[in-house]
Amino acid sequence: MRPTISWSDLCGRAVGLYGLGREGEANLRACLARGIEPVLVDDAPARTDIDGRPLLVTAQGGLDALTHCDVVIKAPGISRYGETVRHLGRLGIPVVGGVGLWLVDADRSKVVCVTGTKGKSTTSAVAGHLLTRFGYRCLVGGNIGVPPQDPLVGGDYDFWIIEVSSYQATDLACSPPVVAVTSLHPDHLPWHDNDHETYFRDKLSVCSQPGADLTIANGDSDLIRAHRGLLGPRVAWVRADGSPDGSTNGEWIRQLGLLGLHNRRNALIAGACLRALGVPEADDDDKLHTAAEGFAGLDSRLQVIGEVDGVTFVDDGLSTNVLPTLAAVEAFGDRRIAVVVGGQSRGIDYRPLAVGLRTRMLDTLVLTVPDNGPDIHRQVTEAGAGPHVTTVDTPDLAAAVVEGFRWARPDGVVLLSPAAPSFGRFRDYRERGAAFALAMHTCRTSVQSQ
Repeated sequence: MRPTISWSDLCGRAVGLYGLGREGEANLRACLARGIEPVLVDDAPARTDIDGRPLLVTAQGGLDALTHCDVVIKAPGISRYGETVRHLGRLGIPVVGGVGLWLVDADRSKVVCVTGTKGKSTTSAVAGHLLTRFGYRCLVGGNIGVPPQDPLVGGDYDFWIIEVSSYQATDLACSPPVVAVTSLHPDHLPWHDNDHETYFRDKLSVCSQPGADLTIANGDSDLIRAHRGLLGPRVAWVRADGSPDGSTNGEWIRQLGLLGLHNRRNALIAGACLRALGVPEADDDDKLHTAAEGFAGLDSRLQVIGEVDGVTFVDDGLSTNVLPTLAAVEAFGDRRIAVVVGGQSRGIDYRPLAVGLRTRMLDTLVLTVPDNGPDIHRQVTEAGAGPHVTTVDTPDLAAAVVEGFRWARPDGVVLLSPAAPSFGRFRDYRERGAAFALAMHTCRTSVQSQ
């Protein structure tokens, strides 16, 4: 049973903050705005204090300090299955999350929570863009943008589109009436006790807490359909080839400039969410068409960054799982494609990558990069990706891009869609994307010097 506690319930109580990343710092500001001076604890802090407030190390007195708290607010990156959280649970100390605290007090009839292994950011961004263009005050926050509990964002909004990660979903003691699920595939397994079904249950728990009514779900996903029992009282299935109820023709989606069938489905889910919220403009194709104009898209999500000698370079660096990588490849079904995969190892099964590539009838070059590139190569080879797919190991991203460019000329695509996080070789997806762009410029320079 998840504790139903709100931010307003914390006044006068001893509060601990466990984890001081981006959301942890928002939680600190939320506490201070209410006159609460929390205990600050982190497993491996990069500093010793925050604005003069001591930041304790968990293993060096921090855990003991947390055990003297009435409530502990943890950052999303802190696993509920870790020993520290389990220990606090055994002591009867509620361990909650900042977004969950916010949702208890929010007007949930004006909130949509969007989750999914991939696609949730695009869906959230599209929904927020449409609402803003319709003239509403809208905050797109949570796992994307800013945490809604942060006092810096204010509270004067007509609607809240909240992206919820699997980490954050386990913090929610209630659900808004409308929830969206964009996709489902095993991910982040170490956080979720290294168990697929635990991940699925945690991810989808946002659909079925008290207050849940309608889940707008990806109808093309066999895994989501197989877990229908976790989706709440009512489900509206959205498929990439149509809208859920025929109320719009979907032509407005072209104005967004998004690539791929999966992004068409994400946009349809966003539109269905707005209709479920009772937004009247979302039923009008002409108004949707006008509102969709000017959508900027999201960095590193099927983002065309340039063309060199007829070869298109696409940064899809935020595809850190097999499912979105296959969707990205599918977006270029009529072109030869060199796809760069690999990064930090998370124990993901890459055999489905080979299975998904078997249906491609055009030549495909899979270029693997460290750290887990050789393992991806092995799994793809053992599973058999089909006669049109060639897999080659490369020493780094720059070498992969150069090799892909040579192969893709004169009219192919070089796609960075790594199916793995960037950590290890790069600080984050932005740094990896910058390295990809630099490698593209190297290819351009080599062509110009010929």
